Amino acid sequence: MLEVSIARKTLRTAAGETRVVLQDIAFSLARGEVCALLGPSGCGKTTLLRLIAGLDRDYEGRIGLAPARKLAMVFQEPRLLPWRSVAENLRLAGAVPGKALDDIVAALGLEAHLDHYPGELSLGLARRVAIARAFAVAPDLLLLDEPFVSLEAALAQRLRGELVGLVGQRKATTLIVTHDVGEAISLADRILVLSAAPGRILGDLVVPTPRLAMTPACAARLEADIVALTQGSA
Repeated sequence: MLEVSIARKTLRTAAGETRVVLQDIAFSLARGEVCALLGPSGCGKTTLLRLIAGLDRDYEGRIGLAPARKLAMVFQEPRLLPWRSVAENLRLAGAVPGKALDDIVAALGLEAHLDHYPGELSLGLARRVAIARAFAVAPDLLLLDEPFVSLEAALAQRLRGELVGLVGQRKATTLIVTHDVGEAISLADRILVLSAAPGRILGDLVVPTPRLAMTPACAARLEADIVALTQGSA
């Protein structure tokens, strides 16, 4: 589904200097696979997502996506059209038929909010709409940039469960950016651990399934492996 091989990605600083953001990044994702990009702030996770989405084409390397595939991205901010209702935001993005869209709305608990406008929504609801809009595209590849950041813990956990359910139903290949180890473990089949900038892959870890029913001991072992990787790179 997706093949990424980036030798180097640089950015120009305000002072006119060149800074290397990503280096020697190589991985591939199969159809339906869910992968988390885990790393510290500033390591290039969002930059990598933007490269894959085609929003930035200035890099050394190659990104290959299977032909005739649809891509959707959920940004850190919901980015809904404020002059459109929830229903209109979803229909504008929609490629799925009405019944399938109704199922997505129901899965995310949005039935009572379809006539509301983004300014009337809480942050949690706005994030649900952004996720629903992404699924309305019927994506083959779903990119999510810390979609649950700044949400209170119980709400974030509930939304993770809803996201896992939707991804499982839709079989979308999924890449999610996070700096939260627990979130990565609860969402992903694989975890790519990135170093501090310039971001490079320190490890590629397989997560046992079912993810949301993982035992504390198994989660603790994974966390220990991740800590060992990051400390070894320091």
